[in-house]
Amino acid sequence: MGTSAIANGGVSFWYSALGLPAPRTPLDGSAEADICIVGGGYTGLWTAYYLKKADPGLRITVLEQRFCGYGASGRNGGWLYNGFAGRGVFARKYGKPGAVAMQQAMNRAVDEVIEVCAAESIDADIVKGGMMEVAYTPAQLSRLQGYVDGEHAYGETDHVLLSAAEATARINVAGTLGGSYTPHGARIQPAKLVQGLARVVESLGVVVHEGSAVTEILPAEAGRPARAVTARGTVSARFVLRATEGFTSALRGERRSWLPMNSSMVVTEPLPQSFWDSVGWEARETLGDMAHAYMYAQRTADDRIALGGRGVPYRFGSRTDNDGVTAQQTIDQLREIVTRFFPAAKDVRIDHAWSGVLGVPRDWCSTVELDRVSGLGWAGGYVGSGVTTTNLAARTLRDLVLRELHGTEGTELTALPWVGHQVRRWEPEPFRWIGVHGMYAAYHAADRQELAGRATTSPIARVADVISGRH
Repeated sequence: MGTSAIANGGVSFWYSALGLPAPRTPLDGSAEADICIVGGGYTGLWTAYYLKKADPGLRITVLEQRFCGYGASGRNGGWLYNGFAGRGVFARKYGKPGAVAMQQAMNRAVDEVIEVCAAESIDADIVKGGMMEVAYTPAQLSRLQGYVDGEHAYGETDHVLLSAAEATARINVAGTLGGSYTPHGARIQPAKLVQGLARVVESLGVVVHEGSAVTEILPAEAGRPARAVTARGTVSARFVLRATEGFTSALRGERRSWLPMNSSMVVTEPLPQSFWDSVGWEARETLGDMAHAYMYAQRTADDRIALGGRGVPYRFGSRTDNDGVTAQQTIDQLREIVTRFFPAAKDVRIDHAWSGVLGVPRDWCSTVELDRVSGLGWAGGYVGSGVTTTNLAARTLRDLVLRELHGTEGTELTALPWVGHQVRRWEPEPFRWIGVHGMYAAYHAADRQELAGRATTSPIARVADVISGRH
């Protein structure tokens, strides 16, 4: 353990470990396809995979602005778990049975990803150790109880409360007062998954063009099909599917559709066995907490701690990316969480920091849609829970597309409540910048109050929840 220059940006640690991929050929002139998918992350690649598997004759083209997995798919925390954005809203708006059905579909999606990776020889460092949440203040402990009660209300009876001793026996987080555990979670190496998917879809005959940023998606009109427009040419297709998540705001007309919220991560140097003897974490669970400005972490395949959370939450005007470069203040905040959780790591070196954007709809609900008239479809708005949700979204898009192309019946996936869910647009600037920064300032203030000894959830956080539309 020592001090050396930290790697900052460079897309992510996951790519520094794997190596950036060799670039694929850009689009060169206009082309036609049956299906054009805009975005080469998890959503786009999973959709291409399932469509090609279901109908090998389909001509499918994927257009990616940089390289496959450049965005959140290559930068996330590696949580393959069963959480998704919007369950409570879906239950209130469409009925609880639909929300329960979606939760069950998400549970199955965790295993679906694992099974496809095994079948397609994608080595993504997957370990299904479940997901654990810890509470280390009385207010967090109260929220944890409510959280688990809520899970049980949706049929998640295998999501269990842990005593302080039980939680500490799994992962020895300093000051733990209690925890929860669900088996529906696995740790992955995100870049290995997305790069493996890209190789597989190409082997199936999907055309993948990188370095081909789409500037506008046009609906079918006056005898012309839907189109994806780039500076290098236009792809015309029966259906154009938008799978751009946090980068959606760059498309013409979509600036206020989904807000590109920023999340940041750090990773430590590899830690010695003596550290793990004191901390445990033997099952490689994904680890989170019950703070308002929450953290997420994993124990990597080479025995590092990778830990993330909110730094600068949003850039004015929905600006998105600078290859993951992260502010020093954010790095310091995340390092403080590492050492607060694990005091034995106080002298541990941080090797890499990076950031990326995730897509946030105004009501914090993920959606899937396909419009037969315009020929346009999309999936996204995962609010940071996309590693598993992208797989379910892709299979849902597959079923929607096949229903239109071949007249097949609807499926249990096309009946899920997120299909066709409508979301209002975000406020114009400067209101959304003020709102998002104010919301996270409130959450951080609430966390500070609770760490200082407040026994109940801070009213500041309750107001921020209402104003933000999260609940």
